[in-house]
Amino acid sequence: MYENFKVYSTEFAGRTLSVEVGKMAQLANGSCLVRYGETAVFCAATASAKPRDGIDFLPLSVDFEEKLYSVGRIPGSFTRREGKPTDKAILASRVIDRPVRPLFPKDMRNDVSIVCTVMSVDPDCSPEIVGMIGASIALSISDIPWEGPISGVSVGYVDGEIVLNPNAEQQKVSEMQVTVASTADLVAMIEAGANEIPNDVMFDGIMKGHAENQKIVEFIKGIQAEIGKEKFTFETSDPDPEMFEAIKEFAIEDVRAALDTDDKNVRDERLLPVYDAVHAKFDELYPEMEMKIDECMYKLQKFVVRRWLLDDGKRVDGRGIDEIRPLSSEVGLLPRVHGSGLFARGQTQVLTIATLGPVRDAQLLDGIDSEESKRYMHHYNMPSYSVGETRPSRGPGRREIGHGALAERALLPVIPSEEEFPYAIRLVSEILSSNGSTSQGSICGSTLALMDAGVPIKAPVAGISCGLITEGDRFMTMVDIQGLEDFFGDMDFKVAGTHKGITAIQMDLKIHGLTPEIIKEALEKTYKARLYILDEVMLKCIPEARAEVSKYAPKMLTTKIHPDKIREVIGSGGKVIQKIQADCECKIDIDDDGNVFISAIDAENAKRALMIVETIALDPEVGAVYKGRVTRLMNFGAFVEIAPGKEGLVHISKLDVKRVEKVEDCVTVGDEVIVKVTEIDDQGRINLSRRDALIEIEGLTPEDNGEEDRPRKGGRPGFRNKK
Repeated sequence: MYENFKVYSTEFAGRTLSVEVGKMAQLANGSCLVRYGETAVFCAATASAKPRDGIDFLPLSVDFEEKLYSVGRIPGSFTRREGKPTDKAILASRVIDRPVRPLFPKDMRNDVSIVCTVMSVDPDCSPEIVGMIGASIALSISDIPWEGPISGVSVGYVDGEIVLNPNAEQQKVSEMQVTVASTADLVAMIEAGANEIPNDVMFDGIMKGHAENQKIVEFIKGIQAEIGKEKFTFETSDPDPEMFEAIKEFAIEDVRAALDTDDKNVRDERLLPVYDAVHAKFDELYPEMEMKIDECMYKLQKFVVRRWLLDDGKRVDGRGIDEIRPLSSEVGLLPRVHGSGLFARGQTQVLTIATLGPVRDAQLLDGIDSEESKRYMHHYNMPSYSVGETRPSRGPGRREIGHGALAERALLPVIPSEEEFPYAIRLVSEILSSNGSTSQGSICGSTLALMDAGVPIKAPVAGISCGLITEGDRFMTMVDIQGLEDFFGDMDFKVAGTHKGITAIQMDLKIHGLTPEIIKEALEKTYKARLYILDEVMLKCIPEARAEVSKYAPKMLTTKIHPDKIREVIGSGGKVIQKIQADCECKIDIDDDGNVFISAIDAENAKRALMIVETIALDPEVGAVYKGRVTRLMNFGAFVEIAPGKEGLVHISKLDVKRVEKVEDCVTVGDEVIVKVTEIDDQGRINLSRRDALIEIEGLTPEDNGEEDRPRKGGRPGFRNKK
């Protein structure tokens, strides 16, 4: 039935990689099922026969579909089926998109769709890497014009050694998680999270990943040579060269004058009359080609910016090649939030707000990996006003999710552990103004907000980007690219880190890839720029994290109880824990290991709740002092509940430091009193003393004068403070 069915296999980082073609989805332009260990990802690539009208970009979509059947789970949603992509699925789609997109013809406008469906997951074999390789194979053997293939590999650093495609146990202890994509000759994409890794170790890992990728690229080329289809021809969208040359001759000096400013608003205002003049002259010469004329103007601006950089070493805003735009930092802008930081770099301005919450506020995850929740979250919002445009807000897009994840990854290595700082942490970066490198601005703003919130981060983190212009064998890099240099340049190489080392990298390219020399230079330049931002701007604004969290933030206390005692703390139907929360105006979370997290706005309420929980879970000790509630009165004394279900007797002789004739003269049912445990007998009965507690805690002594024993309005009878 499947005459064209073939299986190809090779070794990939010590495991077998196999590719099945010719059986599934034969109506797609190209498709394959890729297996690596017990991970299986099906990939299909399709393209429309005709170009889409009215657009000036390649309409490429990449979808990474996580199916919960791949890990033997039924979705937890009401409909019991997968809904919108998880953030991790979107991030995987972006990781595949970035090395694939530059290899399509720049003038193609046919719709292209790549779908990677995760059908089986082996925790030791990353489905994202398998999906990237599968997408490359599907495109390579299809008739869709594409200048691949590419390959991708995961790089770790375990016990001082570079590890390729680390297994699940190695991933847990790896000091870095780097995804490297490559063509046959160049590094096409880098996505990294790292625990303050030095430049040389990161560079080494990238190069070793690149070397492994080249083996898989050759493997894919062999498949393509055997079964690949002939690429179809497409209708080019490039404007006529004569049109471009005519517009260039007419408008180049005006375009140069318009672009020569460091103010984006001024630049946009100057360009408007230039566009009007070009359309007034050329609309009649080239009827119904207004979009082509606009595309010529875009190409002309790109030509001017690139020639300035390559030929004159001149940047649009007049800066030096490695000069950073003016920087500023502020903290504590918003009085009621838990922490806030405003970071500005030129006309890029980011306000980040930190919110602290109880551990129960951690985000629950429902994906195909083993991670079930995360207590540190970063969200990135870029409203239309940040670029001077008008459009309604429709929630975060893939770009916003990607930038938020990059900032989250950059800060994660310095976030204190749950034991050190028992809070859930949410950061929100609001992009107030954008003129390039907002993701790196959000990293700097996040550090400021965390320190302002009193989060004891291990080290401050800053981020900076490096741009690139290439022409043949020539290239030049520049630090801190602004919008035009991003639009018209070839690279946005973003690096975040501390004084010690790198915590995150994201590399976006418009060309096929980078040489080792370019990567090394970008790492060196971003390192110097990062230190300047940290030392000269951020740490001068706030040199260390505040000693205490905001008065509006919940106060957190933790303890650990034996798991067998959890039931007692919760009580039947949750009655005990609910009562503690109500009485102490707090929230209590207990995990399966017996870790108890108590949060309250009032620190005293949190301490009281902690004492109650420990009293229930840890048997009272002789000498311990508690605050309890009087539950019963007897002729011989009063019973006091020091914790739900734990009650002791205060004998009448121990009710006060003075002689008590009647129990009712000293306490009534419902009174809160401090008591000290004096004895626990063989039957577990608890004897308490209010007298000893008052002497120890409040320093009270009895008066010798008998008249002083009588109650007096406004004070305790028969007591005075010790001098």
